[in-house]
Amino acid sequence: MLLNERLGIRYPIIQGAMANIANAQFAACVSNHGALGVIATGGMSVERAREEIRTCKQRTKQPFGVNVMLMHPDVQAMIDMICEEQVAVVTCGAGNPGKYVKQLKASHALVFPVVPSVAMAKRLERSGVDGVIVEGGESGGHVGEQTTMALVPQVCDAIDIPVVAAGGIADGRGFIAALALGAIGIQIGTCLLVADECPIHENYKQAVIRAKDTDTIVTGRSQKTPVRILKNAMSREYLKLEREAADREALEKLTLGGLRRAVIEGNMKTGSVMMGQIAGLVHETKPLARILDDLMRDAHDQYQILQDKMENLPCSSH
Repeated sequence: MLLNERLGIRYPIIQGAMANIANAQFAACVSNHGALGVIATGGMSVERAREEIRTCKQRTKQPFGVNVMLMHPDVQAMIDMICEEQVAVVTCGAGNPGKYVKQLKASHALVFPVVPSVAMAKRLERSGVDGVIVEGGESGGHVGEQTTMALVPQVCDAIDIPVVAAGGIADGRGFIAALALGAIGIQIGTCLLVADECPIHENYKQAVIRAKDTDTIVTGRSQKTPVRILKNAMSREYLKLEREAADREALEKLTLGGLRRAVIEGNMKTGSVMMGQIAGLVHETKPLARILDDLMRDAHDQYQILQDKMENLPCSSH
């Protein structure tokens, strides 16, 4: 069973929870076009998140999800509110959601936490989650250290619940590769940044389009909070401070408001411009529907190409 069958949607695709970007309007648009839209509640108050959920319900009759950052200062209140609102799918990151799983499932939500390791996947399987989103360090924003190619098959071998692959996926080749590694679907983010409907500054979209394979960098390793962003003046200064063993206060001062500067103001020099390594495969802005349709059409084409190649692959004689 693929992810779309499990969730009752058209495509086996989850939209990544991009903070300050994935609002109700965007999530509803994604769901209306066949994937699973997700509201990112990071940085929102509980009441603001409730308003976003209710707005999304008004804009789509399709399933959608809500992402919870477990480092949120009011995380229990956020969980309580999500249960009250009876959201179809809950994704979560930046921590272990084990203590909240029973409560979320009692509200009939499907729970898909983001995991960066086999050990975390096994622990969450025991807690009763419905599946895991295995995210490699190629992705934009907060990342782990392992690659998608290495991590996904190891998690698939270690657990019996569904796996969704994330990180470094933007086209049909990535989708087919994810299925070959054992996943039942994918989560994408960077390639959705250039959607016409994506609520980010045009400068941000053009930065994604211009980015090459080597144009992102991971900051925050010294604070155990690695984040992949575009190389710019802010990231260079951040890395300089890390090399000088600057304290957390100095680093936080530098990045304060950085994501808003990028998303709202279009400041590509001192903003925190989150994107994945896959940005080098993104070449133009498109309507959201076309991005999703093109990805699935390409997946079918790539599958046929793969079948043709496999016909010429010699098999063992034993």
